[in-house]
Amino acid sequence: MKKIIDTLVNIYNIEELRNRIGTTLLLLLVYRFGAQIVLPGIDSVQLAELSSRGSGAGLLGLLNAFTGGAFANASVFALGIMPYISASIVVQLMGIAIPYLQKLQKEGESGRKKITQITRWLTIMICVVQAPAYLYGLSALGVPESAFVLGRGPLFIGSSVIILVTGTIFAMWLGEKITDRGIGNGISLLIMVGIIANLPLSFAQEVVSRVSENNGGLMLVLIELVLFVVVVLLSILLVMAVRQIPVQYARRTQGATADRSAMGSRQYIPLRLNASGVMPIIFAQAIMFAPAYIGGALGNTNTGQWLQANFSDIFGLWYNIVFGLLIIIFTYFYTAITVPTNRMSDDLKRSGGFIPGIRPGNETSEYLDTVMSHITLPGSLFLALLAVFPAIVVKLIGMQQGWALFYGGTSLLILVGVAIDTIQQVNSYLLNRHYDGLMKSGKNRRTA
Repeated sequence: MKKIIDTLVNIYNIEELRNRIGTTLLLLLVYRFGAQIVLPGIDSVQLAELSSRGSGAGLLGLLNAFTGGAFANASVFALGIMPYISASIVVQLMGIAIPYLQKLQKEGESGRKKITQITRWLTIMICVVQAPAYLYGLSALGVPESAFVLGRGPLFIGSSVIILVTGTIFAMWLGEKITDRGIGNGISLLIMVGIIANLPLSFAQEVVSRVSENNGGLMLVLIELVLFVVVVLLSILLVMAVRQIPVQYARRTQGATADRSAMGSRQYIPLRLNASGVMPIIFAQAIMFAPAYIGGALGNTNTGQWLQANFSDIFGLWYNIVFGLLIIIFTYFYTAITVPTNRMSDDLKRSGGFIPGIRPGNETSEYLDTVMSHITLPGSLFLALLAVFPAIVVKLIGMQQGWALFYGGTSLLILVGVAIDTIQQVNSYLLNRHYDGLMKSGKNRRTA
């Protein structure tokens, strides 16, 4: 406890870090405030059915969780930051096949700015498509016609589309400002705050269910909390686990004579056990909505009824079997396109480094690719197990679906990954203010 207090005091003593944390909290508060502002022309009192659907599981629950309840509130931030995430994924995948984007990726800071601009314009295009679909889909989601106090004419649709697109762009701007002037990755923090906003209500519903219905009582709630801590710790291990590949650099001569030489230093290439992050779960989850949609299109046929019966429930057996297999496949796919072993080998060769016992060039590339394939298998299996774990706890101990979603899947990995990244940035500020680097006896430097 004393160490935590000392750390907080050190954070307060560093003015730059203190200001960055304050800026981050202020901008996050602005985002949460905007998530509660309902679109003009919609009666917020009549959104109960939409709110109940958004608080459940499935696609609506996932979208509502990522937007921090803005989706179910029909707010100005109803589309959230997800169009920007979608645009970023599309640009990243297009960078594999389009030479122009590949060229920009190699141009450093100037190329990164151009790619960011392309991503922003693509975000606007996605919002222009999603906004009308959201507005016209409100009736199908349980919002009565009487909720549209001004009707759903061209004036309402046009103005609401502009507001929704502007809301997403403003949320994107908030995320970028947090990244530049705050602490942590702004876009990720916006998603994390949205997910955390649903956690207290989900836990309260679980406690009420256990106590009021005599369904295990407080003892089972305590067991669930212990299990939650264990799952979080395992998720941290998955995010942090790396395989270190030793790298030896050739002996370098220093000074005017060749006699003054330094022994080659040994370093490591960290290959992450889960190099793809949460992207395999996101890709697999997007595809898993297709079977139920196809089943609905097939109608009352045997195939259509089977697809609807087995793939409409995200906690069902067949859904999670296919879901887990897709995650394993997408983990290998995304790792292959995001971990450029050929480029790593070329960079290593140019810098005069080599892996002991492995020849530079193609042999090094093949060795790195083999190691990545070996460590990706347990990583993909662990990721798949973590993704289907909410269904396991729902079926085994009858946990509430909203609370079960925090026991794995995209939500938990985002929470863990963003928290670790933010803590690491705070630690870097603290360590940079110490004399002699990492020495424990160093005193914090106060900035003016």
